[in-house]
Amino acid sequence: MLNETTDILSSKPVKSGDTVDRRFSVAPMMDWTTSDYRVFARTLTKNTLLYTEMVTSGALLKGNNPERFLRYDDCEHPIALQLGGSNAKDLGQCAAMAEKFGYDEVNLNVGCPSDRVQNSLIGACLMAHPDKVKDAMKAMQDACSIPVTIKHRIGLDEQQDYSVVRDFVGDVATTGVKTFIVHARNAILQGLSPKENREIPPLKYHFVHQLKEDFPDLEIIINGGIKTIEECQTQLLKVDGVMIGREAYHNPWLLSQVDQAIYGNAPLVTDRYQALEAFVPYVEEQLARGERLLHLTRHILGIFQGEPGGKQFRRCLSENGHKADANVNVLLEAIDLVKHHQHKG
Repeated sequence: MLNETTDILSSKPVKSGDTVDRRFSVAPMMDWTTSDYRVFARTLTKNTLLYTEMVTSGALLKGNNPERFLRYDDCEHPIALQLGGSNAKDLGQCAAMAEKFGYDEVNLNVGCPSDRVQNSLIGACLMAHPDKVKDAMKAMQDACSIPVTIKHRIGLDEQQDYSVVRDFVGDVATTGVKTFIVHARNAILQGLSPKENREIPPLKYHFVHQLKEDFPDLEIIINGGIKTIEECQTQLLKVDGVMIGREAYHNPWLLSQVDQAIYGNAPLVTDRYQALEAFVPYVEEQLARGERLLHLTRHILGIFQGEPGGKQFRRCLSENGHKADANVNVLLEAIDLVKHHQHKG
């Protein structure tokens, strides 16, 4: 069994109010940055800004149960809602919903390159339609008082000139938007999958650094390929914030370093067991509501990445978590396996 410890998740969340500290954030990732993942992230870091998965304006305005896309646990603050869409009126309504539900920020996705969203004029393809982006930014700002931000790429397809992203940012900034989250790769709209779009187009961090020089009054956040706290600290010498995606999911222990290394605060936890112990009551609560264990534990498979016993932990959860009657004891058994492996070593 786990040792008793203070309930990390019950500590007062960081409510951002009028300003959001974006020095470090976890990127919105479809199927990954669910509420369950974000609650687990909060066992590791109090200060990190967390983003939802992208939610389309259609899902919120035309779906039967829009609240299911907007619900989150209070511990998740500071939290931003990312929207996908291109209709200014619809996005304005969704921004108002974000504020009503207590989000600290609302963000427009102008970076996703998938075919599915392109067909609805969502994501990266909007970079070719700056007037639509500006209309959306104006409508969203008019509809709410929380910060409205944008996440985009440095260009589309074969566009190689820095002037592409410079002119886009300069144009959109005329709407009053102050925060630009820049994935430092082009989006290839035809011929590459979303996964390939995160890996094949070359990273051009210098483009993002130049944006900060050219627009010193804007908040420029860099995203793409960053994997360590040391890299974050280096980037923060040139930009206002760093957003990490896949590494924060596959290697969540990285988040435990953020509060101290980036924000100068005491770390929430000093070992992985403390984080898992804080997550157990949430798991029990969700199981009691009918959630399946697999849906909860899939987000924590990487917590022992690179550690003795990590493989046994993942195997135990993967082989047993999917069973219909799987309960919290499967998680506790997986944790005990790691302890046994580490003590034996």
